[in-house]
Amino acid sequence: MSVASDARFWDRASRKYARGAIADPAGYERTLARTRALLLPNDRVLELGCGTGTTAFRIAGDVQTYLATDLSAEMIAIARERYAAEMMPHLIFRTGTAETLAAGQVQYDAVLGFNYLHLVRELSETLANIHALLAPRGLFISKTPCVGDMNPLVRLALLPAMRALGLAPFAASFGVEQLSEYMRLSGFDILATESHATAGDDGRPYIVARKR
Repeated sequence: MSVASDARFWDRASRKYARGAIADPAGYERTLARTRALLLPNDRVLELGCGTGTTAFRIAGDVQTYLATDLSAEMIAIARERYAAEMMPHLIFRTGTAETLAAGQVQYDAVLGFNYLHLVRELSETLANIHALLAPRGLFISKTPCVGDMNPLVRLALLPAMRALGLAPFAASFGVEQLSEYMRLSGFDILATESHATAGDDGRPYIVARKR
């Protein structure tokens, strides 16, 4: 398994993903509202792992520029189809990752990563690249499943079996405390850790971190 195989998985899944419904609409709306409250009208925003662009369309109108990226070219193709109908000139979709983008010279006031960090293969490297992509005191806002805090049967048996059958992508196993420590070691100060689920804790902490 490799980053290339991850891209192929999401390319194959893109159309089904685009048709899928949001599991917790009220929790998603809470995440959107909280994120908007953290952003300023003149902010330059980068979203990593944007999928088919749902969140990008909801937030881009509130900021100066919004670059939405994804590993999957097919996900980006679907997002661009939607973008063509919406006509938002300051919203750009591009295939890319934190690693490829960090090679450039552009810095952002905020980087967003929703349902993203558990899918990267080298968490420390990705966080270091996100740190480099941020302007001084910039915000990294994430919300991602912490597989390490899940039921052991899911984490140790179900997910590996599904991956072996090609039914699930790579997913790193870390808990919220471990993720928070990774962030601190990568040069971030954590400002808030929240749960936006409407029914209990869904294991996807919403974390607001500032570049140190």
